[in-house]
Amino acid sequence: MYRSFYGFRVKPFKLKPDPDFYFGSKGHKRAMAYLEYGLSQGEGFIVITGEVGAGKSTLVRNLFRKLDTKEIVAAHIANTDLDSGDTLRMVAAAFGLPFESLSKASLLISIEQFLRGCDQKGKRALLVVDEAQNLSPRTVEELRMLSNFQTEERPLLQTFLLGQPEFRKTLLGADMQQLRQRVTATYHLGPMDSSETRAYIEHRLRTADWQGDPEFHDSAFAAIYDNSGGIPRKINALCDRLLLMGYLEKLHAFSDEEVNEVICDIQQEFEVAIAPAAGSQESVTLEPETSLRNLESMNSRVARLEESVISLLELLKEVLSLPGLNKDSSKDRGQ
Repeated sequence: MYRSFYGFRVKPFKLKPDPDFYFGSKGHKRAMAYLEYGLSQGEGFIVITGEVGAGKSTLVRNLFRKLDTKEIVAAHIANTDLDSGDTLRMVAAAFGLPFESLSKASLLISIEQFLRGCDQKGKRALLVVDEAQNLSPRTVEELRMLSNFQTEERPLLQTFLLGQPEFRKTLLGADMQQLRQRVTATYHLGPMDSSETRAYIEHRLRTADWQGDPEFHDSAFAAIYDNSGGIPRKINALCDRLLLMGYLEKLHAFSDEEVNEVICDIQQEFEVAIAPAAGSQESVTLEPETSLRNLESMNSRVARLEESVISLLELLKEVLSLPGLNKDSSKDRGQ
């Protein structure tokens, strides 16, 4: 909706990870350096952790875009909410191998043959496991066992594990000692600071062909950082809603006032979503002045939305009244 209004080539704040919008903050550059260092070593495990929405999946997609497919065969597992019995099936499926109705022994033989085939072709195999915090210790151990496949010179499989901070607790478990000995490097991806948050927003806008419309005031950047804490996914969600509001209300500049209004709207939506069911003893009450302000704000925005709909209908009427269209429609009626 707002894309054409502001002249964007694409939506600048999509929630889906997109390597085209990769932003190299200090933390992301260091995390990427660790991944690239791991690739250069060609062995062991690299562990990257970070908060929800910190940009780990975007790192993976940016890494995959850089890989030389003539040298590295890479597979990515994102669905990790599984038990240890499914681990080998997921690995086989990720590398495009048959996995249905196969025993564990057959899966291991198939995976080993595939890895040795890659080595014979002069290629290395890389397995990237996302959302590693969902892995049980037994599942992690299954992944570690795959690192036992090796030639006399080098291992046949390298694994990157990316997850939320709680995955570190799994690694620190008493039964994870063998895995820890094979970890080449670990890094925790933290949030961006205020200056990086501003640079991140401007980077995504420019990537979408932003020409300065809408304008973001300094106070808007500050308010976005205060609410998001520098977490990319939170920034994206807030900025996307901000641009939508700007489209509906025909705004071409944002300050902290508009940002805080969007934040208030989102908070109210969550309050409605978690409101107690009918007949419950609990209730949600608002002060009269607050309710009145909310009602006035809603009425004002609905009025602006109606204006936008009316404008679209008028434009549609003008298009339908074009001579060529009338002529075509007359032919259709004659038929």
